[in-house]
Amino acid sequence: MNPTLLALYGLKWNPFSPELPTEAVYVSPRVENFCWRIEQALIREGGFAMIHGDPGSGKSVALRLLAQRLSRLPDITVGVITHPQSSLVDFYRELGDIFAVPLKPHNRWGGFKSLRETWFSHLETTRRRPVLLVDEAQEMAPATLSELRLLASARFDSQPLLCVVLAGDARLIEKLRREELLPLGSRIRTRLATEHASPEELLACLDHVLAEAGNASLMTPSLRHTLCDHAAGNYRILTTLAAELLAVAAQRELPLLDEKLYLEVFAPSDRVPSRRVGASR
Repeated sequence: MNPTLLALYGLKWNPFSPELPTEAVYVSPRVENFCWRIEQALIREGGFAMIHGDPGSGKSVALRLLAQRLSRLPDITVGVITHPQSSLVDFYRELGDIFAVPLKPHNRWGGFKSLRETWFSHLETTRRRPVLLVDEAQEMAPATLSELRLLASARFDSQPLLCVVLAGDARLIEKLRREELLPLGSRIRTRLATEHASPEELLACLDHVLAEAGNASLMTPSLRHTLCDHAAGNYRILTTLAAELLAVAAQRELPLLDEKLYLEVFAPSDRVPSRRVGASR
């Protein structure tokens, strides 16, 4: 939204934008618990964690919250895989870039050794594991996932070198059931399932983002309940519906978003087009 529209409703930012500031994002109790477990346990003990759920259920938002929290901790290196579809060669290139380790793509053993030496050195200095976050992890090739498992532990699998958080949809769960990936699937220590949200959870999210944006009374209570009832338990659908209403309201310079506006924008018309006389003759 442009500054004029923000000023119209006294908003600091668009509460329904995908670019919502991380500090303004709604944190459900389940997401809070998951982040706490990563912060308090997994970065010290190492190993794999996973976030999984349907599209729009909050996986990427949870990962963004986790990344911000971990970045505030001292002696923590947080890396993000931005191209999960990479081949093994490009996967090593990306790891080398993330952890500032010069690698030669044609020498995978050398890269394997150099990365692990870097992680060993970090662990001996801080006693906290480097963190690797992978969004859309269902796109990773099985060979790359297997390589990551081997990279991330040492001493006959008794010493994890990394804390790895994989986030993906149902395809990731299915992929981890493949025979060659069962060793990785069995190492998932902490899980967050971003499931179908209840109307109460959606309402808590809606109330939170409106208050954080600076106008808690932007929508009438009845409109909030209507949006939550029609969002199919999905946070993305909720914010998409709300964003459309806000755009229409701003265009019309309406002072408040209410249920009447919802019906005008989304309700199907009850009017049936009249047939022209003689059209069927």
